[in-house]
Amino acid sequence: FTPAHGDPCDVFSLVIGTDDEVGEPMIADRRLPLISATGSCRMGRRVGEVVGGRLGRSLLELGGNNAIVLMPDADLELAIRGVLFGAVGTAGQRCTSTRRLLCHESIVDDVVDRLRNAYASVPIGDPLANGTLMGPLISPDSVAAMRAAIERAVSEGCEVVSGGVEGIDRHATAPGNFVEPTIVRVPKGVVPAVTKDETFAPILYVFPVEDLDAAIRIHNDVDQGLSSAIFTDSVRSAERFLSHAGSDCGIANVNIGTSGAEIGGAFGGEKDTGGGRESGSDAWRAYMRRQTCTINWGDDLPLAQGISFG
Repeated sequence: FTPAHGDPCDVFSLVIGTDDEVGEPMIADRRLPLISATGSCRMGRRVGEVVGGRLGRSLLELGGNNAIVLMPDADLELAIRGVLFGAVGTAGQRCTSTRRLLCHESIVDDVVDRLRNAYASVPIGDPLANGTLMGPLISPDSVAAMRAAIERAVSEGCEVVSGGVEGIDRHATAPGNFVEPTIVRVPKGVVPAVTKDETFAPILYVFPVEDLDAAIRIHNDVDQGLSSAIFTDSVRSAERFLSHAGSDCGIANVNIGTSGAEIGGAFGGEKDTGGGRESGSDAWRAYMRRQTCTINWGDDLPLAQGISFG
């Protein structure tokens, strides 16, 4: 869209500023019938409150505390690759990044060992360099948030098996906000409070579970509901995970990780993730104004439901 081609110059606009300068005036403005917002759950609540107060519409894409369920009949090599990409890719800074791994207790020791070896081989550095798999966090505040989450997890009885605070300290003197991807093992039967919060960093919480039902209970026991996945060779387990009794997320995958999404699928989540859907078959729907039209070219005046009036 350019004026040189006869297009209007105000179809797309980029405005950069603070919440007070841009965000608050925008969501309060009645000239904007729809606000599409991507960000934190806290931000989404504010947008929903203000836009709803003026009876406008909002499309919210908010946080995700995404989990992978790993069953004992799964292809472990495939699963490890899926977990690694989901938890470490983009340094855990995607809304669909894998935060939790709900692993059957019969294979959890083997899985943790495999993940620890895989994490040790991840090249960390310049994200523009060939061969780099993990770049830095976005800011010093993000590094501090990761440190605080790890320390909180340890205080709640968890065990750091890879990375951790020491991994952060090893990069503290280097330029940039580099950290090491971290694996935190959760004791059986415990759901630490820290694991219910979304930390935008490469922290993976590993839960041992006795069966699929236990995994689903822990999986759904968070406020967010964006992306989810199960690795299994059992059609029965997969179907249960995809059913009304399974994942309560907007995205549910089988033998594919949580991170990213195909453009052909409707993207969005449930619960505190906001309920909005974009891409796929719903890419256009929320941005349209729906109008019902009844047109009469005849000489009679047909009335609804066959009513006779006079």
